[in-house]
Amino acid sequence: MRSALTMLGIIIGVSSVITMIAIGNGASESIKGQISSIGGNIIMVVPGSVTSGGMRMGTGSQSTLTKDDAIAIEKECPSVQVSVGVLNGAVQAVAGNQNWSTILYGTTEGYFVAREWNIEVGRLMNEQDEKGAMKVAIVGKTVVENLFMGADPTGQIIRIKKIPFTVIGVLEQKGQSPIGQDQDDAIYIPLATAQKKIFGTRFPGMVRSIVTKARDMDVLSIAEQEINDLLRQRHRISAKQDADFSVRNLTQLMQAAEQSLQTMTILLGAIASISLLVGGIGIMNIMLVSVTERTREIGIRLAVGAKASNIRIQFIIEALILSLIGGAIGVILGIVIAKSISFFAGWATVLTITSVAIAFSFAGLVGIFFGFFPAYKASMLNPIEALRRE
Repeated sequence: MRSALTMLGIIIGVSSVITMIAIGNGASESIKGQISSIGGNIIMVVPGSVTSGGMRMGTGSQSTLTKDDAIAIEKECPSVQVSVGVLNGAVQAVAGNQNWSTILYGTTEGYFVAREWNIEVGRLMNEQDEKGAMKVAIVGKTVVENLFMGADPTGQIIRIKKIPFTVIGVLEQKGQSPIGQDQDDAIYIPLATAQKKIFGTRFPGMVRSIVTKARDMDVLSIAEQEINDLLRQRHRISAKQDADFSVRNLTQLMQAAEQSLQTMTILLGAIASISLLVGGIGIMNIMLVSVTERTREIGIRLAVGAKASNIRIQFIIEALILSLIGGAIGVILGIVIAKSISFFAGWATVLTITSVAIAFSFAGLVGIFFGFFPAYKASMLNPIEALRRE
């Protein structure tokens, strides 16, 4: 019973460390998945704010971006791989006797390159679709499930504002965006079609945003600066004036969130490891009690020729064994708790061999560290005094 109580602190400590690290790693993997879902090296350009009657309106309150801006960014910014204009809005889509409220995006083929989004069935829109303002559509999985009951929709007709569109493709599933939006609940049509037949525009070529993709992560900041400089030049905005657009680096924002989460995981692990130290103190106390109770045994060993080092090793090994047994039980308990949290609470947890090995090894080190003082005290006993102890 005393050994079990001695190990209890180690068991709780190891299981806590493993569980906390698993939860932190799971959250970090979730953030990475969200970064991957929006596409790598993405930079968003959105219209700026406008002042009316002394009141400053919010971002996007004025229309300042055009399709030509997107084309110019791709051609004149060396650090940009692709740049496309986007015109979007909520619509009611109808197919047969089914209807569904979704988001309609007018864009070009480059949008799917920037978002790293592949087609699952059918084909992507092409340059001919854009030039001819063709009435073709690409749909996400959620739209397929709600309008076509999961059946293959390619070649079928979707009506948007009473205008018929032929479905030419279905996109691979993307899941939720970093802000919780269902990325599969969308319909994509050529930008020219959206401008001329669905949304209309206040002026020719107007878009609501521009999606750009930098060539790689190392040139993200350079690409941002190039975009800023080019658009200021195109919009004739001096250095002293406020820009009529805003450039946002989505990837860096998400990576900053991921780094913060990793720091939090380390802190959680450090807090959980305190219980390991408490367990070590428990081991030391029990071993000191054991030395007191076994004083006569120690005296006999010393009297028949045992060296002080033999006594020290004996007690250190006992402390180490208690720690390792407690650590093994803690590992099993930590894995069970992490899996249970994932199953019942729906939280993402990721168990790694590294975290398990670190927690188990730390438990052994705690046993050696806190077992040394009792072992040293036992080895320093006087054999004659020890033999007198009843």
